Amino acid sequence: MALTNSQYDQLMRIYEQRQIDDEHRLRDHYQKAYSMIPALKELDQSISSLSVEKARRLLDGDSTALSSLKEDLHQLIQRKKSLLEDHGLSEDYLELSYTCPDCKDTGYIGTEKCHCFKKAITDLLYLQSNLQEILDKENFSTFSLDYYSSNHIDPVTGRSALEAVQTALKACQDFTVHFSEDFQNILLYGDTGVGKTFLSHCIAKEVMDAGFSVIYFTAAGLFDIFAKCVFGRHSDKEDETMDHIYGCDLLIIDDLGTELSNSFTTSQLFICLNERILRQKPTIISTNLALEDIKSIYSERTFSRISSNYTLLRLTGDDIRIQKKLLNLGGTKDAATQ
Repeated sequence: MALTNSQYDQLMRIYEQRQIDDEHRLRDHYQKAYSMIPALKELDQSISSLSVEKARRLLDGDSTALSSLKEDLHQLIQRKKSLLEDHGLSEDYLELSYTCPDCKDTGYIGTEKCHCFKKAITDLLYLQSNLQEILDKENFSTFSLDYYSSNHIDPVTGRSALEAVQTALKACQDFTVHFSEDFQNILLYGDTGVGKTFLSHCIAKEVMDAGFSVIYFTAAGLFDIFAKCVFGRHSDKEDETMDHIYGCDLLIIDDLGTELSNSFTTSQLFICLNERILRQKPTIISTNLALEDIKSIYSERTFSRISSNYTLLRLTGDDIRIQKKLLNLGGTKDAATQ
């Protein structure tokens, strides 16, 4: 589970605050219990004094101290539990309680990350991916082949829209299965509205659910970030932003070609893709551009990086958004005539 130092520190601050809250809650419980049960404080003092006395006797070589300590302490503790229950409080009311009893709100069990810490990582990655809400709706379980026709033939490849999407779907699923083992990149290109962005969302969900960091940007949004980092006031925060984009486990660039293209965007795209290839960090690009357009807009060297390091998946067919609107209109008409 790859986290930047700032991400890890952010999570550890949460756990530190939990431990502080645990201590505050216990102190509040003691104040309430002592107020309700005056004898309880005296009992706690007796338990404390007894523990100190028996410890002293052990150090003095009294071999019977340990067994007698256990017996006396047991009786006092049972008395304490009875007092709490008699006043409507649970017997563990004066013990530390935790959000996660397994790790006692430390995030770790021994040297291993607790299940709650792993979930916290996933939640943080979702929050910082810019995809938190959409992935509940767009994932492999909701992806449908019904919108792709076997009669729609792509003049470029000679394949049907259904055949193309079946190939792309399998490639995307394989990408997630082998994500931690193999360095792969994907270019999803072709007609408008045929599920390229949807498939990138499917991949993002699987990768984040496995605990890897994903950053999603539209091309326009990504180049806007680059412009702020390059032309803005230089700071450690900007360096961290650039490093996070270059070094996150998966970068998704959506709708390449919709941004205002110029020499800056061309050079920044090459730097970004090349840097991620050097770091062996996967990238997914979706675009409506044809391969020839990518070469002419972003330069031959950028296209060379893509063509030699990416799996190229072409999708064709009718715009799914239009299909859905027509289906909804048809459903409305049918309902109106009944």
